[in-house]
Amino acid sequence: MSTARRGEALATLAARAGFEVEWTDAHGAVQRVPDSTLATLLECAGLPCANATQIRQSTAALNAEQSARRLPPLITAAYESAIELPPSAVRAGSHYRIDLESGEHIEGRFTTPRGESALLAPLSEPGYHTLTVNDHRLTIAVAPPHCHTVSDAWRARHGDSGAVPPLWGLAAQLYGLRRNGDGGIGDYTALATLAAEGARRGAQALAVSPTHAMFSADAGHFSPYAPSSRLWLNVAHIDPAAVFGAQAAHDASMAAHAGDAWRELEAAPLIDWQRALPLKLKVLRALFERFDTEERASGSPRAAAFHAFRAQGGEALEDHARFEALQEAMLGGPGGPRHWRDWPAPLRDPRSPDVATFAQEHRHEVDFHCFLQWLAAQGLSSAQRGAREAGMAIGLVADLAVGCDGAGSHAWSLPQDMLQRVSVGAPPDIFNQAGQSWGLTTFSPRAMHNNGFRAFIDMLRAAFAHAGGVRIDHILGLRRLWLVPEGESARHGAYLRYPFDDLVRLIALESWRHHAIVIGEDLGTVPPGLRERLAAQGLYGIRVLWFEHDGERFLAPSHWDPHGVATTTTHDLPTVAGWWRGADIDWRNRIGQTLPRADGRDPVALEHARRADDRAALWRALQQSGFAPRDANPPPPDDPPVNGALGYVAATRSPLVTCPLEDLLALSDQPNLPGSIDEHPNWRRRLPLPVESLFADPAVAARIDMIARAREAVARTGAEPDPAAGANPTASGASNAPETKPTP
Repeated sequence: MSTARRGEALATLAARAGFEVEWTDAHGAVQRVPDSTLATLLECAGLPCANATQIRQSTAALNAEQSARRLPPLITAAYESAIELPPSAVRAGSHYRIDLESGEHIEGRFTTPRGESALLAPLSEPGYHTLTVNDHRLTIAVAPPHCHTVSDAWRARHGDSGAVPPLWGLAAQLYGLRRNGDGGIGDYTALATLAAEGARRGAQALAVSPTHAMFSADAGHFSPYAPSSRLWLNVAHIDPAAVFGAQAAHDASMAAHAGDAWRELEAAPLIDWQRALPLKLKVLRALFERFDTEERASGSPRAAAFHAFRAQGGEALEDHARFEALQEAMLGGPGGPRHWRDWPAPLRDPRSPDVATFAQEHRHEVDFHCFLQWLAAQGLSSAQRGAREAGMAIGLVADLAVGCDGAGSHAWSLPQDMLQRVSVGAPPDIFNQAGQSWGLTTFSPRAMHNNGFRAFIDMLRAAFAHAGGVRIDHILGLRRLWLVPEGESARHGAYLRYPFDDLVRLIALESWRHHAIVIGEDLGTVPPGLRERLAAQGLYGIRVLWFEHDGERFLAPSHWDPHGVATTTTHDLPTVAGWWRGADIDWRNRIGQTLPRADGRDPVALEHARRADDRAALWRALQQSGFAPRDANPPPPDDPPVNGALGYVAATRSPLVTCPLEDLLALSDQPNLPGSIDEHPNWRRRLPLPVESLFADPAVAARIDMIARAREAVARTGAEPDPAAGANPTASGASNAPETKPTP
């Protein structure tokens, strides 16, 4: 096969597999993906293409999967819309039966003309229903008209009468919370306290950093956005006293000889993950040994609850616990491999006899990791329950990471569902000229289709399990993701399309079933029509103060998108105080992210000069909206107008405003500086005040009062804070935000 013909065949195969052979860069220029990149990505997607024979075989495999004669395991459908089946998959005259989740059933016969798609009448009952055509069974996932909304959450708690007020909530980095007895890492008990105290002051939601499972045997891997699994929880946040009481936790601490080190870690301003996590696990192991000896044998109520949790977790929980035990064993030897691909071949397959033998021989260790997941689930569910009992209409808003570490338990447990040897990232743009590779993998769209979206649905259910809402990181990935072959520059990637309509419908269905709102992080280069489509499904975007700018001025609060959740900042962006002072500029320069200019001018001085202009623009916006004195000049860099900025954002028409604790405390340092690893203390900063006394601080109380009064003023204007699902969102100018993610 000639080079030209092979290139054409590769492009055709790649397009059939969902890869975009051409893409438009940030400057509007059309770029073509090199053949070498397409070939590598096709191999990673399970479609060999090294020669003409392999290309033909891979094409045939795709043709079989996408055949119009094949009924997939699951199809999605919109509420009260006709349901289209693949053309030629059903013969005219075939009988069908639909068994609804409610227990009712519908029977009929297809009358499809030859060559046309078979249609089923619309279904008005959302849910997962079973369609039987002759002897073939498949699932129809019927989405509700829209996700559970902020208005739905309020009315579920307060009834249908009266207008829904504009709500506000908090946003917290869980690991950074501080309380006496936490061992140096923020925990679920601190989260529960924060939620309850916030609710008493009028907060209706608490957005929290990802609680996904990390690596118990690898304490140095702690970015919450690069988890081992998105199905299970981070055991580092367990409070040993939460389930078994203070005395049992004290006894476990004594048995682990943790006392002095525990107190030392608690007092530190930064988390020392490599000391704190092993110490906490040592205490939890002592707790488990006592539980295993004294309670499991006697069949105590706690033991019964643990066994019920294990039974409910099933194979997925067992897989995760086995992975944790296996990785600890693999890392225990000299030069032990971190990635499961480097383990002995029989241990790479979770269904192999060798893995089963290992689990049998190390049953106690596997049980310990199941025990940890039980305690973590107890802690997180208790925080959500406490939030609701204290008065929050929504409660916790969980954060769903865009992907997971390919070396983790999720990828090991579900290798056929996950993309292998690729990294999710972003192409070069005006903010990141080299592009980005985030070191994460995610689900294969081919596997989604072939396996009935099983893994995706399980992940959504895990995210909703202990929350009143879910924030989906980089929701642009529902339409397409930039994939980079492992080890390659981020420039050498390609977009892979995802079944957007199917994924949005499944999200809406799970949101409806769990009575939880959905927020999509839609910052970056947003494709045309995406926000409108998400808004039509009742799925909120995110609007950040720094990006609500038209190039000359900050948008007035009344002009912000009413379909977005408003906030001053995010974990990847400067705090209000840090932005005003230019701390982010200085940090980027300190760690080498500031590039020299060809004209020889000082790039840092120029950045600070531009920031001075931006400060003046923000100050004018605060003055015009009543959140700064009309006759005053902008305060100096060391006197940031944090109160005014919080009030300004709270005055928007957003149905929900989230206020980061870093801004409530007027802190300068942001949680994460994208593009850095050890140069900046990412995911290590602890709050200066414990959660028990945070709201007693006069400055924090004054800022909360400012936020509450601004929200009340929005309510008095009579503007509907939560537009009906389906309306077109107002353009907000936020699409100029960079697509940044933490480097794990």
